[in-house]
Amino acid sequence: MKKGKIGVQMMMLKGKVDEIGVYETMRKLTELGYYCVEVSQIPMTPENVAELRRASLDFHIKIASLSAAVEPMMPGMPGETLAADFDKIVNDCKTLDCNYLRIGMLPFTSIGHKDKIMEFVQKADFYAEKLAAHGIELYYHNHHIEFQKYDGEYLLDIIKNNTSHIGFEFDVHWIQRGGENPVEFIRKYAGRIALLHIKDYRIGQIDLNALAGGFDMDKFFQAFNNTVQFAEVGEGNLDIKSIMEAGLESGSKYFLVEQDDVYGRDPFDCLRTSGDNLRKLGFADWF
Repeated sequence: MKKGKIGVQMMMLKGKVDEIGVYETMRKLTELGYYCVEVSQIPMTPENVAELRRASLDFHIKIASLSAAVEPMMPGMPGETLAADFDKIVNDCKTLDCNYLRIGMLPFTSIGHKDKIMEFVQKADFYAEKLAAHGIELYYHNHHIEFQKYDGEYLLDIIKNNTSHIGFEFDVHWIQRGGENPVEFIRKYAGRIALLHIKDYRIGQIDLNALAGGFDMDKFFQAFNNTVQFAEVGEGNLDIKSIMEAGLESGSKYFLVEQDDVYGRDPFDCLRTSGDNLRKLGFADWF
């Protein structure tokens, strides 16, 4: 029976990497039953790349994808980019036996400007073609801003309709926050998705501390509008089972658990909860 591979987006473990290092962080993931990762917001120093490789070999962990920007998110902002570090990024992919590279977001300076968005799209497709010569596929990861419309067309659809080499890494929480049904939107992009971010969507408790000292309408509505949370998989409102099934049917290979904010919990505990719930939903053999 056809199945995908469940893994972890390491962005949520960057604090653990700072605390105990890459190798121990990866080892602890295997104790939770995860044997696949996407690397993001982990500095790709020679030491970390070597430790990622050592851990992947020692613990049989598949490194599904790495991360890079096309150009700096803001002028002068640090971080590796395809424009400045192309050869190094390709070498890291080969060192880690990784065939997928993902762009986390378009530059902040492009948002809201269709002409700048089109410049980004052209540059991203150029690098996607250049990476393909090395056996590496380039994917774009969405947030909610890609559901802003420009001349009646979603930013996300603009990227899709004006590229021929770029795939998509859909984040189902952000699709929901963008006002679309994740299951239906995944099916719409069938054939161009190999990576999915699996995170749930929850409405949390209103912070009534905002009302301390007397009622203030502005503070109340700020608290009222700030109740959307990133939930552990299976602890929110999304139809995770249907999302997983739609992803598989649409060509997704890797299903990466992520939680942008753990609200004071230990991220390993959150990953345990997500993993347990995915197993209960019938995906135990995807780990």
